[in-house]
Amino acid sequence: MPASRRHHRILAVFVNCLGVMAAVPALPLTAPRAEAATPPPAAPAAAQAAPAGQAAAPPAVAARATPIPTGMPAAPPAMPTTKPAPIQLTTPPVTVAVAAAGTPAPGYRIQVRNGGPTPVETTVRQELPAGSRATAVTGGGRANRPIGSAAANEVTWRLRLPARSTTTLNTALSGVAQGRPVTAPTCAYGTDGTRPYDCATATWTGPATVPAAKVTAAPAWRRPPVLLAALAALLVVTGGVLWWVWRRRRSGPARAATGAPPDPGAPSGTTRLAAGVPPVAGGMGGPADRGTVYPRPAMPAAAGRRRRPPIWAVVGVAAAVLAGVVGAAAWTATQRVAAMDTTKQPTSGAWVGNSVTGPVGVPLRENAFEFTVYRLACGGGTLPASPSGGRQCLATVGVRNVTSGEQTWHGQLQRAYLPGGNWVATDESATRVANLGRDVFAQPVAAGSRVLLPLVFTVHGDDPPKQLELRSGVFSAGVRVDVR
Repeated sequence: MPASRRHHRILAVFVNCLGVMAAVPALPLTAPRAEAATPPPAAPAAAQAAPAGQAAAPPAVAARATPIPTGMPAAPPAMPTTKPAPIQLTTPPVTVAVAAAGTPAPGYRIQVRNGGPTPVETTVRQELPAGSRATAVTGGGRANRPIGSAAANEVTWRLRLPARSTTTLNTALSGVAQGRPVTAPTCAYGTDGTRPYDCATATWTGPATVPAAKVTAAPAWRRPPVLLAALAALLVVTGGVLWWVWRRRRSGPARAATGAPPDPGAPSGTTRLAAGVPPVAGGMGGPADRGTVYPRPAMPAAAGRRRRPPIWAVVGVAAAVLAGVVGAAAWTATQRVAAMDTTKQPTSGAWVGNSVTGPVGVPLRENAFEFTVYRLACGGGTLPASPSGGRQCLATVGVRNVTSGEQTWHGQLQRAYLPGGNWVATDESATRVANLGRDVFAQPVAAGSRVLLPLVFTVHGDDPPKQLELRSGVFSAGVRVDVR
């Protein structure tokens, strides 16, 4: 047998042996017994032989259905997936309703209702816009300055609401520009002053709106597009004049070189010299001087020199064109830069939705949520001192899910911007303490529902935040609320 075939057979036997060895562990360890699958025949006979007055005996154990061993391990039972339930908020015992008064000056009517069977003590706070002050307050309220604020910008009432009763409060404001909308949100808090029962807001618009001043258009000679058009027209006219002059100067030698009819008043010799053709030898160059027997051929005409436009004309036209292009580019870039709004977030590309900016108390909607910031207070007395030594700011925020499904949000995406440009994210541990140990970011917000909760931001320094940024997701454009 050739050596090559012998090697092939030995290799095939070796591979077959390896295959058999690999298949042996997969075989069942024990075979099912035939007698275990069939019940013993004596069982029915014993049941028939039993007396009529006695109950039949239970079937034999061997007759019961038993699993057949296969040698393979059983699959583990499927574990049910756990999903956090959405936030379920019960109806608060105290509700708040705010309406704008139809008065020439900004005014509001606040109704606080206790729908429970027992009296409730509550603290009602109404935020005042920047630059305004309260001129009339009813119900025992007083304007005060919250901790961390430099001016009195809220009105506070401490009320004891009887069971199933409604208390009406009224406020009037001044110091607001005429015709400007004024928003004043109001919240009812518990005895600790951090957890809100309910919040509401209203915007006073005034009985009439002052018409906007008419903007007079600038004269035509002061408009950049008109100036650029005039400059372009001047460049075109200047270029046309220079081209006409250059062609005019060049047309004289060109006409003589192509044999155009000369001026009839000029002498023949002079005409030939002007045309660039030298006279023939022995005469003045006229046709009569050439002779008839031995005529001399005329000498070839000298090539006319091509005249170029003057350098000053070329440099001037190039400089004018360059100045026009640079001016047009600078004007276009200036207009585009002036039209940019640096206070807004990007609204295209990877961002979803449009960025919205507004004051405290105004509902602002983004891609999935509608955020409303009712109050922001900083300083001691609001919350326990922070372990890191910073100052804690408590924001009362309302979140409404405007989509058709559950939505989650994250604490690290909610930011407070400081006057210096720095920002801090939500202090999740302090926020959990303010919500009585409940993690508000771990549970989704149900479709169409609204939650009202406090958010805590820990800042370092004496300046409070000037703006809050709230968003539902990483790629959401979010909203910005001016709190100062």
